[in-house]
Amino acid sequence: MVSLFILVASFILLRGVGLLGVKRLSSWREAGRGALVIMFLFTGTSHFTNMKYDFAAMIPDPLPDGLWVIYLTGVFEIAGAIGLLIPQTRKLAGICLVLLLAAMFSANVNAALNDIPLGGQDPTPLWLRTPVQLLYIGMLWWTSVKSPAKEDRRLRDREPVFEQEQTPPRQSASS
Repeated sequence: MVSLFILVASFILLRGVGLLGVKRLSSWREAGRGALVIMFLFTGTSHFTNMKYDFAAMIPDPLPDGLWVIYLTGVFEIAGAIGLLIPQTRKLAGICLVLLLAAMFSANVNAALNDIPLGGQDPTPLWLRTPVQLLYIGMLWWTSVKSPAKEDRRLRDREPVFEQEQTPPRQSASS
């Protein structure tokens, strides 16, 4: 559950930085998105370490196996993390990461049911892994797919609104 620790720790750290005055992280939503970026960069790069063999062992039989699948999902996670940072691609990246998490959940189920270790540790039990996976999906939806609430927009913009002075209409020279 290292990914959960990274998500929570970075979420708290980034929100703290926002409270110290960094405007970009001044909302829970922005801090949450930043935490997801950090988490997906970490988990995506882990697909290119010795962990790749453990990930490959988790793939259930009907799905294609081989390290190419692990490399591809790692690239998807890294690309999704980068996509979350770009406003024009944020929504698409969030949807793609949600779909990726849903697709990869079968590997977590397989690992739990068949006692496949990950990093030398016992697999995470499904009673714990399932709500954690739902947390990741929910945070992705909230921070990148769902339209921001009015309060989020107001906090993000935080620019004073000045009412424009109304000038009387000009009278034409013929009057």
